Amino acid sequence: MLVDRLMSFASTPHKLLQQISIMRLNWDFLPYVLISIAMPAKDIYHDAVKNALIKDGWMITADPYLIRYKDVDLFADLAAEKPIAAEREGKKIVVEVKSFLSPSPMRDFELALGQYIVYRNLIKLTAAEYSLYLAIKESIYQNFFLRDSIQDLLRIDSIKLLVVNTMQEEILQWID
Repeated sequence: MLVDRLMSFASTPHKLLQQISIMRLNWDFLPYVLISIAMPAKDIYHDAVKNALIKDGWMITADPYLIRYKDVDLFADLAAEKPIAAEREGKKIVVEVKSFLSPSPMRDFELALGQYIVYRNLIKLTAAEYSLYLAIKESIYQNFFLRDSIQDLLRIDSIKLLVVNTMQEEILQWID
């Protein structure tokens, strides 16, 4: 695909524009290129987590949530708020959904942990009123996240989890 080819040459939006100019492409093509690279792909459980939050009384305020800090633009999956009268009154959250579908849950965990820490730190710098949660499917929580070593790492890095039954689209557990 042309977009993939362009992105293989262009690591930044500025370089992308240069590449389009070099290839003498019609500039009418640009919006399609920018949309395809700017919007991250949704995780397989994205909609189930979103629906679970809505069922739990959360109002989705961003899908995706843009984290912008100086020269960095990143996208977390969702942002949500709980109305003042609700149980977690007035709370604002950002949720990053992870499916852990690769053959190595440890590799998925390494990537998710690094992404979580980067997002959490940038959110602290830009929107401190938000708390970041890593949303995971119940089975990965039971089969992987409850391991002693993983529990220790979660504790050390203060990782907040949202455990979701993706079939029923229900939040099972908030782990702070």
